[in-house]
Amino acid sequence: MTAATFRHPIQRAAASLLAAALLVLAFTAATLAQAFETEARAAYVIDHGTGQVLLARNAEEPLPPASMSKLMTLLMTFEALDDGRLTLETRLPVSQHAMDYGGSTMFLNTADRPTVEDLIRGVIINSGNDASAVLAEALSPDGTEEGFANLMTQRARQLGMMNSTFRNSNGWPADGHVMSVRDLGILAERIITEHPEYYTYFAEQEFDYEGRAPQNRFNRNPILGMGIGADGLKTGHTQEAGYGLVGSAQQGDRRVTFVISGLPSSEARARESERIVNWAFRQFVMREVVGEGTEIARAPVFMGTAETVGLAPAESVEMLIPALLDPEITAEVTYTSPLPAPVTAGDVVGELVIHQGVRDLERRVPVVATETVATGGLMTRLRTAARSVMTQVLGPTPEPAAGS
Repeated sequence: MTAATFRHPIQRAAASLLAAALLVLAFTAATLAQAFETEARAAYVIDHGTGQVLLARNAEEPLPPASMSKLMTLLMTFEALDDGRLTLETRLPVSQHAMDYGGSTMFLNTADRPTVEDLIRGVIINSGNDASAVLAEALSPDGTEEGFANLMTQRARQLGMMNSTFRNSNGWPADGHVMSVRDLGILAERIITEHPEYYTYFAEQEFDYEGRAPQNRFNRNPILGMGIGADGLKTGHTQEAGYGLVGSAQQGDRRVTFVISGLPSSEARARESERIVNWAFRQFVMREVVGEGTEIARAPVFMGTAETVGLAPAESVEMLIPALLDPEITAEVTYTSPLPAPVTAGDVVGELVIHQGVRDLERRVPVVATETVATGGLMTRLRTAARSVMTQVLGPTPEPAAGS
């Protein structure tokens, strides 16, 4: 494998090469994009449609998540609804353990038999520690909240949440109960993507279970009523964790999901949340980097009726880029060289790795052959053999210079 470097405007991103190609789609940027400044201890912002991370501050640091960890209980509840272990109408018992929780609650007692739907609303809107415990005990392998917490940790690992460990279902302060803001982002994105039929609960702003908690009936999410497209997800607060929020908002065709943690007050949480949403929607625009079927390189073919074959991305690639800057974008095409004949148009023969330098973003897409090259006959084999002999005698033919 060798590499050559070429420079072209993005509209004419194409290069001829003999092995792997490094395609530099270069723009001159006067300055680098200014990183968003936040007073949050940790922050993570992701564009839902592209999966691009727009901001990551202390994103991998395990921190106390407070009630934001209830999202894991909710995810596992949604999964149980999907596979039939629960229905929204299922009524669940309230244990003494669940009833004894303090902090924010639905004020459940052991005589209650709330439905799963009541409990979901109680967790999301009332941030009920008791409601979380009831769901946890119902889904626990041993009937205890501790057993469910262990299951939460196992499920988190399966989902790639490597910095999350759960000691309970609701974020009640406990040694070792931690999550990173990146893990919370993964969790939020999964709920939005995999469980849209339940995601609507997160936008509800009021729930009063049987008149038990009139002072606790309002959703604490500060961005729901701001008119910025916000429709989720969950606040969190303890003295150790500070104030945090897992939020999501949609404007037009774009959705942004974010996590902030460690703010000093509820006012700071509301202010930072609104700032992040406005920043994410105003400072980035969608641009097509390369179109589907656009030839970006030519690869040598061994024993084929043609010496080379065109390579093109299997799909169009769009990326969010800073709105006011032209960032440097590099793209590397990798494949096994030479490609053995026959090659059929549409065959996946390699990979295109696109990297945007300003925000350190990466996209990977398959590369396909643009044309069919059949296996050559006798003359092709003779020509290939002769070329091999000449290469052994005279050495390899120099590759074209960059930019040629």
